[in-house]
Amino acid sequence: MVTRPAGQGAGLAALIRESGGEPLELPAIEIRELADPTPFHAVADRLESFDCAIFVSRNAVRKAFALIGARRAGRPWPARLHVATVGAGSREELAAHGLTDVIAPEAQADSEALLALPEFASIAGRRIAIFRGEGGRKYLGETLAARGAVVEHAACYQRVMPEAGRALLEAAWAQGKVDAILVSSAEGLANLLEMLGGDAPQRLAGTALFVPHPRVAGEAARCGLGQVRVAGPGDAQMMAALVAYFGGASYN
Repeated sequence: MVTRPAGQGAGLAALIRESGGEPLELPAIEIRELADPTPFHAVADRLESFDCAIFVSRNAVRKAFALIGARRAGRPWPARLHVATVGAGSREELAAHGLTDVIAPEAQADSEALLALPEFASIAGRRIAIFRGEGGRKYLGETLAARGAVVEHAACYQRVMPEAGRALLEAAWAQGKVDAILVSSAEGLANLLEMLGGDAPQRLAGTALFVPHPRVAGEAARCGLGQVRVAGPGDAQMMAALVAYFGGASYN
C-alpha cells in the first residue's frame, strides 16, 4: 500500500509492479489549495527582502511556484535570494523551475540534515522564508530562530485527511490485500492510524511498515507499532527495502 498523496505515488507504484508486486495506491493525505492565500501573498510580495527561501517538500515547491507565478507574473526570481530544500524530489522540482543552485543535504532528507549544513550554522540576522503546508512541523523554523534568524512561514497548501480514505482502507483490509504499507511522513502515519480506528496497532501487528526517516519510525514506535523499517526517502531505496524484506533478488 502506497500512502503518498494522489498523483505522487505513481513512480513508486510502477517500480513495485515491475518487481512483481501489486501496488495499492491509497493516499493518507490529500493536498488542497489554500482557503485564503492572503498571508502567502504577503510573503511573495516581499521575496526581495529575504536572504534565503526554504522549501520543505515537493508539494511546497509546486504549490508555492504556482501562487508566486500568478502573483508575480513577469518578475524573475530575485538573484540574491538563496534557495534550500530537504530532499532530492523537491530539488528536482526546483530545477524544473530553473533553480539549480540549491542548498540541500546529500543523504538524509529532513530538517535535521538541512540544519546540520554549514550554510545554516551562522545565520544571525538572516531573513528566511519557509514555504510549507498549513500547520507544518515547527522544528525547522524554531531552530533557525533560535540561531538568530528572522523567520517567516509561507503556507502554500493545505493537508487534510482524504474523505474516502477510511472506506477504501477498510475495503482493502477486509480483502486481505495488504502485506506492507509505505508511509512518507509522520502526518500520513497519524492519518492512517485514524482511518484504521482505535485498534490500529493490533490490526497492523502483522504488517510491515516502511518509512523514509528515523523520526517517522520513532513516531510509529510511540504508537505501538513494531514492524517498522527505515528504508530511505527515495523510490529506489524504498524498493530495495521491499525486495530485501520479501526475500527477492537485489533491486537495481
